[in-house]
Order: sequence, then C-alpha cells, then structure tokens
Amino acid sequence: MNSAAGQAAVMSAEEKDIPQNTQDLTVFVQNLLQQMQQKFQDMSDAIISRIDDMGSRIDDLEKSIGELMAQAGIEESQASITDADAEAGS
Repeated sequence: MNSAAGQAAVMSAEEKDIPQNTQDLTVFVQNLLQQMQQKFQDMSDAIISRIDDMGSRIDDLEKSIGELMAQAGIEESQASITDADAEAGS
C-alpha cells in the first residue's frame, strides 16, 4: 500500500509541472524557448572561442615552420616552387 501512496505522490508532483491552462502553457513554452536559446548561445560562444584558439595555434605553427625553414636555409619561394612541381607531377 505504501507503493500506491508513493506513486500518488509522484503523480501529483508531476501534475504540478504540467501546465493547466493556455496561459500557463504559453509561459511554460516561452521559458523553455528561452532556456534553449541560452544553451544555444552558450554553445555558439564556446565554438567561436575554440575556432579563435585554433586560428591562433595555426598562426603560431606557420610562424614556427617559417623559422625552421629559415634556420635550415630554405627560402619560402623555393618551398612554393617545390610544392608547385609536386602538384604538377600528380
């Protein structure tokens, strides 16, 4: 019998969350949409932040590669010619 009372308590708690009229339903849907919009905005901000971070890392990588090429005595123009030759041979 305790389980029936427990189920009744759970059902009544669930019923409190269900909008009872159109005004409550409208408020419920608006709140839900605002929550979804906020989550979307948070995710969008996180993605943009990661893209910016990746751009910075790529810039650093390009700079490091340029420095390594300079240390090795390879000019960028020679590397471009080599790349063009390799593409033409493909």
